Amino acid sequence: MDPDFSPGGGGPSFEFAFNEVNFSDRELRIEVVAGDDDAPGSSGAGAGGGGLADWARHRKRRREELLKEKESTTHMSDQTNCNEVEAEECDAYEENQEEPVAMIEESPPDVGQDGDDGQGIDSSWTVVGTPVLRVKTIYISSAILAAKSPFFFKLFSNGMKESDQRHATLRITDSEETALMELLSFMYSGKLTTTEPNLLLDILMAADKFEVVSCMRYCSQLLTSLPMTTESALLYLDLPCSISMAAAVQPLTDAAKDFLAVKYKDLTKFQDEVMNIPLAGIEAILSSNDLQVASEDTIYDFLLRWARAQYPKSEERREILSSRLLPLVRFSHMTCRKLRKVLTCTDIDHEQATKCVTEALLYKADAPHRQRALAADAVTCRKFAERAYKYRPLKVVEFDRPYPQCIAYLDLKREECSRLFPSGRIYSQAFHLAGQGFFLSAHCNMEQQSTFYCFGLFLGMQEKGSMSVTVDYEFAARTRPSGEFVSKYKGNYTFTGGKAVGYRNLFAIPWQTFMADDSLFFIDGMLHLRAELTIKQP
Repeated sequence: MDPDFSPGGGGPSFEFAFNEVNFSDRELRIEVVAGDDDAPGSSGAGAGGGGLADWARHRKRRREELLKEKESTTHMSDQTNCNEVEAEECDAYEENQEEPVAMIEESPPDVGQDGDDGQGIDSSWTVVGTPVLRVKTIYISSAILAAKSPFFFKLFSNGMKESDQRHATLRITDSEETALMELLSFMYSGKLTTTEPNLLLDILMAADKFEVVSCMRYCSQLLTSLPMTTESALLYLDLPCSISMAAAVQPLTDAAKDFLAVKYKDLTKFQDEVMNIPLAGIEAILSSNDLQVASEDTIYDFLLRWARAQYPKSEERREILSSRLLPLVRFSHMTCRKLRKVLTCTDIDHEQATKCVTEALLYKADAPHRQRALAADAVTCRKFAERAYKYRPLKVVEFDRPYPQCIAYLDLKREECSRLFPSGRIYSQAFHLAGQGFFLSAHCNMEQQSTFYCFGLFLGMQEKGSMSVTVDYEFAARTRPSGEFVSKYKGNYTFTGGKAVGYRNLFAIPWQTFMADDSLFFIDGMLHLRAELTIKQP
């Protein structure tokens, strides 16, 4: 019941018949009333500047005002919550989105002697307290409108029992008038006369209201093709829409998500700006696999700060974290040190925190091929896929007895190693031993005699300061064909803050041999490295 009449879709155009009495069988009476100042359709009649665009600006102003209020009243337990007010405004808007006021006019019982066929309207349809600003009457084809819209199909199918019932009435707000006329014209021609974003949004909402799915898709395509900004992307993600509209605008919302994910790819660079982005935008940004952050620990810490700033009330904050934000965190790639803190975080339900941490630890203990399968699976990839971390995740096993000891496992893909040439470096996440932070770094560098490039591995101590610690360390790598770890380098070093030690040519071979297709050190495209650290008490 929704054929594509647009020329681009290969179907016929009935543009010639729009508002032409000779090609019409009905008259549509459009009553225009004043709109609500706080809802779409409040102002800008005929200019396309009202409707949803005004509502969006109103919400943005309210959000900014409430953020300022929160900054000045964070010490008050009963301060206003920004998102709570937003939700209330959204609910109020949706309540205003009633079914379009429409009726089929019947002929008056006493038709005049001059043969009038009953084209008058019963004045009882004027709602008390809602004055009609103006009335517009256009000629329509019920067949064309019914074919394009289930709303009009039902309108023309119900109650039209006599041939002289030729009138239908719609009541709209003043700012919906331009959008409705564009919509009616589109139903005939498959075209719009505008590419102005605000008006396209209003037409999109009118198309949703009157169930014209083809127009929703068309508006979505036009908006997707226009330059996007952070403000417009957030608006597209926050459209209050029906199920049918949600499907029709999916390409638009996907484009908005992609825009935000790309713009805020380097989260550290935009942290202050992102702190003011609403929930829908945060979800879009943190769903991306390409997010560039130091580690997943950074994302967890950011989400807690954002939730505490946006949701001062602890009960509401816990609900948002539980249902919307924690599913965005890849706990499986967080450090064990941070996972311990998750278990004690009062903002997170303890049962949920325990489940997330347990699942992460099981993943860390799983076989590499199982981990890759989980990360590649369409259902589980949201939990287990790695992002573009600036510091590579590690698997770390710690022991307290008989002396402090830890084993850190670093896996590097062949393509990651290839990108190191000729002088690149990859740093691991930090790991801790006896209260000190350490890290691994993989290098491509020149061999000591500067005759060829080679692969090097180094161990560094993170914290700077006067404290020193003596560490026994051993580097090992899995090798083919056995797949067992083989020790490559052992040493003993007294670390102070910022110092590093290692081996410039870990495998004692040139870079080309290390990266060759028959290399002994890549197993299924992965280089598996191990560093064992021990602090022996004097």
